[in-house]
Amino acid sequence: MGALAALRELDHTQRHTVLASFLGWTLDAFDYFLLVFLMPYIAQDFHVGVKEVTFALFLTLAFRPLGALLFGRLADRFGRRRILMVDIVLYSLLGFSCAFAPSLMVLLVLRALFGIAMGGEWGIGASLAMESIPPRSRGFVSGLLQSGYPCGYLLAALFCGVLLDHIGWRGMFLLGALPALLVLYVRRSVPESPVFEHRRQSGARRGLFATMRGHWGLFFYLIVLMAAFNAFSHGSQDVYPTFLKLQRHFDTHMVSMLTIVLNLGALVGGLTFGAWSERIGRRRAIVIAALLALPVIPLWAWGGSVLLLALGGFLIQVAVQGAWGVVPSYLNELSPDDVRGTLPGFAYQLGNLIAAGTATILATLAQARGGDYAFAQGVWIAAVAVALALLAWFGPEARGVRFGGEHGAT
Repeated sequence: MGALAALRELDHTQRHTVLASFLGWTLDAFDYFLLVFLMPYIAQDFHVGVKEVTFALFLTLAFRPLGALLFGRLADRFGRRRILMVDIVLYSLLGFSCAFAPSLMVLLVLRALFGIAMGGEWGIGASLAMESIPPRSRGFVSGLLQSGYPCGYLLAALFCGVLLDHIGWRGMFLLGALPALLVLYVRRSVPESPVFEHRRQSGARRGLFATMRGHWGLFFYLIVLMAAFNAFSHGSQDVYPTFLKLQRHFDTHMVSMLTIVLNLGALVGGLTFGAWSERIGRRRAIVIAALLALPVIPLWAWGGSVLLLALGGFLIQVAVQGAWGVVPSYLNELSPDDVRGTLPGFAYQLGNLIAAGTATILATLAQARGGDYAFAQGVWIAAVAVALALLAWFGPEARGVRFGGEHGAT
């Protein structure tokens, strides 16, 4: 189904729901990726190395599973919409608070707490959107929702490129309060998930362990799969601005411009492969996107000019976020109804936990080779792309399954 056809399938209310879920993930990612751009400046201010500051990224990723479990269970019990609003306010306030950190230790604590709030948003927003739209629209909407992540990265790049040299890293964190305004839109325009409302009215709700009986193997598979997915995305993004600044010696403006190009590629990939998965299947779309990264690595990591680096950055993210564009629909379709607020987000964030050390590992590999971030990123992405393709190829699929009824993976 094409993009226009998928949008025509949605009524006015469903479009509001999709937009709110998209913006929630976009602004969540914006708050996260601010730190990616600010690491060298924070390191200089606190008189530590960049490697020490990357621990803040690790803590954010490591605490996200706790948020996915906590907020996911609340969403399965009290509804997607209400808990989504609480979560957005929390991650906005915590991102804002980082501007006032008096030391690296305090910043680390705040980023860990931010990770809890960030961990809750994706699963709730994705389940709210997927439960509110027609099955034939899931592929396109999946790509659209996941494109919120590179959109957040893109916003962070734009704001940093324009404002960082003028207001400093603390001023950039003050912008973290902006996502809280989204709550006003959700409150006014977004209804509760119809699938959740049906379950609530019918009283047909089961507990976590009763619902998961017979699904634990799937749960552990999804954790491993999402570990590969997160190693794929964070390996291509988290130290990329540092690579451009420290190894290629670009100024703030050029780092921002190349990161913008990278995220334009991510948008193209997410939307294209998400929609394409409706025709060729979720697993096949993931495999093709992951393997497309392999021939692009030399251009992305070792391009000899700004133009070649920009082209490589664009194409690598078409592949990386192309694979990711399938994830919201894939995980939600595999999830039983009674734990759809919890299972996709919790599996996603546990995978994130496994991959949480990606930035630190890449920084360590680069430093061991005299600051060669290109080598570290290139080897990492090649290995992860192959692993992800194999995991997806041998995994289950439930494309087009009806929510609110019995289903099984195929």
